[in-house]
Amino acid sequence: MKIVRFETGEGRIHLGRQRDDGAVERLDGELFDGLAPTGEVRQPRRILAPLIPTTVYCIGANYRRHCDECNVAYPEQPIVFMKGANALVDPGQPIVMPSVCDGDEVDYEGELAVVIGKRCKNVSRERALDYVLGYTCANDVSARNWQKNRGGGQWCRGKGFDSFLPLGPALVTGDEIPDPAELTLRTWVNGDLRQESPTNDMIFDIPELIAFLSSGTTLLPGTVILTGTPHGVGLGFDPPRMLRPGDEVRIEIDRIGALVNPVAAEAQA
Repeated sequence: MKIVRFETGEGRIHLGRQRDDGAVERLDGELFDGLAPTGEVRQPRRILAPLIPTTVYCIGANYRRHCDECNVAYPEQPIVFMKGANALVDPGQPIVMPSVCDGDEVDYEGELAVVIGKRCKNVSRERALDYVLGYTCANDVSARNWQKNRGGGQWCRGKGFDSFLPLGPALVTGDEIPDPAELTLRTWVNGDLRQESPTNDMIFDIPELIAFLSSGTTLLPGTVILTGTPHGVGLGFDPPRMLRPGDEVRIEIDRIGALVNPVAAEAQA
């Protein structure tokens, strides 16, 4: 099922099933406690991020060709950092370039995001996908100078600014994607294809990531895991091709859909 979270013209927020014809059928219930069809077709005023995450884990340097373009060694274990809830931004809403960032440092990173559906801890690789509710598209927007030079050696600051986590539009349940290693991810900037990669280029696949993150740590329902970006980020070009106000970023993943966000400069106070 393709699940969307949407706002009506009256300002009410609902969950719905996105049908093949693009219409949205309102669902009753809660995302993690079971949803039931109502037969009621609604016209969304706007599509929201499919959930408000409880926690956001991100994995760095997890595609082989991305490591190659950045001239870094393949990691021996997952590189983990986090984003705050402040970074979440809905489909169609702007990625805002902070005024504290240099004008040529904000970059896109198209990613496959995993949504945990059941509380879990110390999960084996073999059972890891049993705890996945579904998958969606994400953009791990990154301010490279802050990431590399101004974050005290940590990546969270350079990747955690407001609006640096576009997410959505649909959450596709795991039964429709039995093997998340068989997808293709593409990213366009202003219609120019920048990233195209199979998800099987991951160094640590999704079952391994869930097993690693859940070791000694409880993953709550609503935990979102960004699984890394493939080659083709702006930093990887010579010269670099960073985002600018007025750009549009489109991230598309097979069987999930397309996440589109414009880019804007932060308004001056």
